[in-house]
Amino acid sequence: MKKQLISILALFLLATTNSFSQEKETASAEELAKKLANPAAALISVPLQNNFDFNVGPLEGFRYTLNLQPVIPFSISEKWNVISRAIVPIISQSDVTGPGNNETGLGDTALSFYFSPKQAKNGIVWGVGPILVIPTATNDILGFDKWGAGPNALIVKIQGPLTYGGLVNHTWSYVGNGLNDINATFLQPFFTYSNKTGGSYTMASENTQDWDNDLFGGFVGVYAAQILKLGPQLVQFAVGPKMYYGNNPFNPDWGIRANITLLFPN
Repeated sequence: MKKQLISILALFLLATTNSFSQEKETASAEELAKKLANPAAALISVPLQNNFDFNVGPLEGFRYTLNLQPVIPFSISEKWNVISRAIVPIISQSDVTGPGNNETGLGDTALSFYFSPKQAKNGIVWGVGPILVIPTATNDILGFDKWGAGPNALIVKIQGPLTYGGLVNHTWSYVGNGLNDINATFLQPFFTYSNKTGGSYTMASENTQDWDNDLFGGFVGVYAAQILKLGPQLVQFAVGPKMYYGNNPFNPDWGIRANITLLFPN
């Protein structure tokens, strides 16, 4: 079943990529950096987000998470786009669930859609739509074994070299065999400054409130990024530290995020 779900997701991403194929236009490095900072931008990208988290939980374990995050926009009318964003986590951790315990595998997949106007008004971009949690985890420790769904939204202000705003969603589980339900709110405010050479500097926080267990966990990250051209391929490299907070006992103390984002401007 999990293999079938992964295959369906892959086919969906391929189909939406094909549906958005158009004649390529040249874009400056600054424009690309601004689009990458805007979650509702009409830019196909494939971020490979590497997270290294240290001192995880009471046993001070280690966790590595590779998030595959394809972002694929497609046009549904003259005035509207749909932005599809997937997060497929691959996790490897040690000394988190018990002394000497190691878990490696696929986590649950989150698939979001934003219906967003093509034209910004006064530099404001927004989007609303559903989020779906797919139980693709290959280990019970790494996922909920439940399907989840809920609303999500984003709002972004673009003002010269600055791009700032936030994402928010809430997810409830509705079917599945897992012991724990999903009833969580996620909030991600961010602030990015982009320069003319394709560089950018971002401060962002990612926060999750688990309402059933009264647990809150989050972190603040500060990242520096640069767009480069490697042969014919445009790539953004980004790196920076993460500092954690909250009352979740399995929060890391600190971490490092390193992103490699493949860009496919149209």
